[in-house]
Amino acid sequence: MKKYFFIVVFFLLCISATARHVAGGEIMYQYVGAGTTPGTSVYLITMRLFRDCESPGPRLESEVINVGFYSKGVLVTTLSLPKPTDVTTLSLNTSKFPCLVGDPRVCYQMAVSQATIVLRDTEDGYTVVRHGKDRIDYINNLSQETSVGSTYVTKIPGTNVLGAGHNSSPRFNVRDTALVCSSKKFVLDFGATDEDGDSLSYSFCEGYGSSIRSESQPPSTLTLEGLPYGGGFTGDMPLGAGVTIDPRTGIISGIVPPVGRTTAGTRDKNGYVVSVCITEWRNGKIISEHRKDFILKTQSCDFVEADLPDKIVQCKDTTIVHFENQSTSSAITGYLWEFGDKAGSSSTLPLVDFNYADTGRFMVRLTVHGPKGCVGVDSAEVVVYPGFKPGFGVAGACYFLPYRFIDSTTSKYGTPNSWRWNFGDASTTADISSLKNPTYKYKDPGTKNIGLVVSDSKGCIDSVYKDFVVRDKPEVHLPFKDTLICAIDTLAIPMTDPGTYSWSPNKNILFGNTGTPLVFPKDTTRYIVTLSNQGCTNSDTVTINVLQSITVELGKDSLICSTDKIELHPVSHGLQYQWASSTGEKLPPVKYPAAQPLVDTKYYVTANLGKCQARDTVTIRSVPYPSVTVGPDTAICIGSRAQLHSIVKAAYINWTPSATLVGFTTKNPVAGPSRTTTYVAYVRDTLGCPKIVSDSITVIVAPPVHAFAGNDTTATVGQPLRLQATGGVTYSWSPESYLSATNIADPTAIFSNEADTIRYYVRVTDQYGCFADDDVLVRIFRTGPDILVPTGFTPNTDGKNDVLQPVTIGIAKLNFFQVYNRLGQLLFNTTEFGKGWDGRFNGAEQPSGTYVFQARGVDYTGKVVYRKGTVVLIR
Repeated sequence: MKKYFFIVVFFLLCISATARHVAGGEIMYQYVGAGTTPGTSVYLITMRLFRDCESPGPRLESEVINVGFYSKGVLVTTLSLPKPTDVTTLSLNTSKFPCLVGDPRVCYQMAVSQATIVLRDTEDGYTVVRHGKDRIDYINNLSQETSVGSTYVTKIPGTNVLGAGHNSSPRFNVRDTALVCSSKKFVLDFGATDEDGDSLSYSFCEGYGSSIRSESQPPSTLTLEGLPYGGGFTGDMPLGAGVTIDPRTGIISGIVPPVGRTTAGTRDKNGYVVSVCITEWRNGKIISEHRKDFILKTQSCDFVEADLPDKIVQCKDTTIVHFENQSTSSAITGYLWEFGDKAGSSSTLPLVDFNYADTGRFMVRLTVHGPKGCVGVDSAEVVVYPGFKPGFGVAGACYFLPYRFIDSTTSKYGTPNSWRWNFGDASTTADISSLKNPTYKYKDPGTKNIGLVVSDSKGCIDSVYKDFVVRDKPEVHLPFKDTLICAIDTLAIPMTDPGTYSWSPNKNILFGNTGTPLVFPKDTTRYIVTLSNQGCTNSDTVTINVLQSITVELGKDSLICSTDKIELHPVSHGLQYQWASSTGEKLPPVKYPAAQPLVDTKYYVTANLGKCQARDTVTIRSVPYPSVTVGPDTAICIGSRAQLHSIVKAAYINWTPSATLVGFTTKNPVAGPSRTTTYVAYVRDTLGCPKIVSDSITVIVAPPVHAFAGNDTTATVGQPLRLQATGGVTYSWSPESYLSATNIADPTAIFSNEADTIRYYVRVTDQYGCFADDDVLVRIFRTGPDILVPTGFTPNTDGKNDVLQPVTIGIAKLNFFQVYNRLGQLLFNTTEFGKGWDGRFNGAEQPSGTYVFQARGVDYTGKVVYRKGTVVLIR
């Protein structure tokens, strides 16, 4: 991976409790050699101190360093280190990073003080401690904001752990200059070196506080005070669940928590206290623990950055690869992805799922843009070879014998060529292997979480984890625990587990020292099998119940309803069954078969227990079901009744619901529902089939017919008038005078001079045959088509002349009827016949006076009729 824009991303402040100006420290020891007095050793004790350059307190040169050496919690001796003289100032020049958003300041001082001490070699060793009263104030992950002390600790192991050897403490790598932007991803190498070559493992651990001033002498007894963590933080999670430490490398990574403010909100807090513990392993045993206590200081800053992993591997079951910038920068304004395929594909989306057309290796390039012309570029190798599936199996007997681990990884395009096993043994860090099919011997039984990281020749890499039970003795898999045989039979007991076998009692048994014995007990016998596999031994038992003979009983003859199935239930100790029937019906050779006799049938069974045999028969009568068939669904008009009909082969019938039925226990009841109802006829018989059979019919109650012949109207002599009836399916008009037809919804009438008024009646019928009647009155004028408007009206709600509406004569369509006031304001408008003005506008009564109207309509011949005039409103 090559980056064209880079910025350091960490800033650590190690904390000392000497005074609030001290920003950190670490106490270490180095074995120098044997002392002049036998049984003593010389150690070089080193204290490394840090101070924030902006701290207002004293400088590091004035620091007093008193170190106590404790055995079993009791002070043995004290060492005063000289005041530091060699002080180095380190700072990060952020002006070199023009794309950095914000104004972070990174500066600290580091000083080292050393002195030697001669210690007597003891079995228990020493705990080396430096106390300090005050830690830096306002730390994010502590519930106490000020005056929190600190205690630095390391351990010198004794002879009961080391034997004849000696030890020097690990030394954390000094990588404490860095800038950490709040809520951004970071990676910190917090690894250490060990001059003794011991194995090291890393973890977050609880930090210690102190109420003892640094210039004071160490107390006579050792008390370690845990820090007051708060806000959901703990020693194991000092930076929250989003930050972890790799136990093998010491690399801390994740997303940095926010900067945070003090309770009073007057300033930013100083960061997060983090304590890292190193566990030293020698020859598979823990010998000591070393720790460092520091502050991860976060700042409000951001920067444009493209951040991709070195390699992106897609070897599962698809050629689709997900691409995402791992930087959380908020200053990015544009993206350009170049996927490195032959087609030159690209994308400007922040997140992309790209489908490669072929397998292979590709180089993806990401370019991000930000303000001030800032650009970030990163690239990554993409490996696309789907069909890589890791897997393994485990074989073994018990924990004090080696287990064999068998790789079963498959690769469609490559060959597995690298393995990294972790056998899940918590007692050691040496439970690893790089062999394809390794062996491993556990120290104790239990459930182990076994992991395999495997890669292939194409660069695919994946992992698989399984829980596996390591046993204290081998498993014995008996084919059965309890079985039954006949006294004249011989039974095989096949075993599948590897190893040697012995069986007891050695009675009525052949091949009693093998995994395939034959037993022939004459009475019920409990056999004990013992399995031995390379010294692992386990036992189990199997009981052989012995019968001298067997019987079989099918029970009494019975009957079922025709077409039903019945399960036959023989009572017998037999293990094998053969069936036959009088009708030729085939039944399976099981103990409880399902039979379906369509006629009266006799069933025969032969039961066997080895060579013991018994027989029995049973007759099953087949009785037909009762039957009922009702008529099709029907419809009635509301208020009417319907006769229901049924064809029945049964002794009894009952209809439901019965509330609207007359004769609900008869074959043909009368129904009179007020709404659509489904009636169900239930029948049962006395011939032997006890089951109830039903059928149903729905009586549809038609809704009332709403007949409408149209509003009363007017017509002129010689002009056609179109009537319009609604509400049904068929129509019948009377009288037939002047009508073009009497059996349609919209007949046309043309009147002669003899006509004056005429009332037409219409019968409207729906799809169910239900009907209703209505009528319409037609007044005939001998003048031409016209629109007549009264000259005045009185809207006083007395029911007389309250509404101004036009009278239309021979008008087929009203285009509009409008009323205006004297200012020309439109007060009323309608296109509907029968509508008029009530003398109001927007709900307000209009005053008495003269108003203007206009109306336009079209007669039945298409001629336009227009009228305009005045009308007087009188109140």
